Amino acid sequence: MTPRQYIGSLFERSSEQKKAARRLNAFLFTLITLNLAAITLESVESVSAKWSFELLIFEFLSVMVFSVEYILRIWSAPDNRDLQGTTPARKRLNYIFSFTGLIDLVAILPTLLQFIWVGADLRLLRVMRLARLLKLSHYTTALEDLVSAIHSERQAFGAASYLMAVALFLSSSMIYVAEHDAQPEAFPSIPETMWWAIVTLTTVGYGDVSPVTGVGKLIGALTAMMGVCTVALLTGIVGAGFSKQMSKQHAEFEQKLLEALADGIISEEEAGEIEELRERMGLSKTQAEQLANHLIESKRT
Repeated sequence: MTPRQYIGSLFERSSEQKKAARRLNAFLFTLITLNLAAITLESVESVSAKWSFELLIFEFLSVMVFSVEYILRIWSAPDNRDLQGTTPARKRLNYIFSFTGLIDLVAILPTLLQFIWVGADLRLLRVMRLARLLKLSHYTTALEDLVSAIHSERQAFGAASYLMAVALFLSSSMIYVAEHDAQPEAFPSIPETMWWAIVTLTTVGYGDVSPVTGVGKLIGALTAMMGVCTVALLTGIVGAGFSKQMSKQHAEFEQKLLEALADGIISEEEAGEIEELRERMGLSKTQAEQLANHLIESKRT
């Protein structure tokens, strides 16, 4: 195995170098977590004043590590089986322009811009560093599952979003007509009134703006009821999509187990494929063992 193949395998979700990959992932996971804590504490003036030098050194070392990781991921992309592409250049481009590749770049870019872009808003750049939280998508399929769930239910999600938009524009227009004369500062125009409509439709209710006329209160009550219905629809659709996604993954894993158990013996190659599928789907070993035992018992009976 060449150095590039070895490094490429370390970045795979189902790496053959399990011990080394786990240690690397644990180190990067810990570093990302510490970065989030450091960036958050940096906004506290007393902490920033006392530990500014230490935080700066930690940020510099973190960016160095993340930069090396980014470069190594690009270099070893041709030997990473998780990436699609028929040529090394295509695989590298697929990583660079993928969601995780862009996040890896954003993780180091704000700090570099502080030294390059004179006069940049440092607070904005510091907040942008919180994008490192999304680097955890290397180790979980949660975001992919969410996107897949919404995509699978895109027609229903689109219909519910349309109803939400109708409710938003309708309630904003009605409350503007009802409250503008009584509260011209609170409801100066339909676009600014949309803030009240969004807060009411989502049942958040900050209370910074509220109707005072009888008609306005009636519209507010109707808006809140419409919000309960539309938000419940969106929540239910996403929840159903997630449930279907999990069921699909379990069915795929179960089918793989059935194929492996067809001859009564699970070969090393089949065991490796099953383990790779288990890790890719985020199933625990206990869940996999329970499913395997259930299939074996069902086959006997």
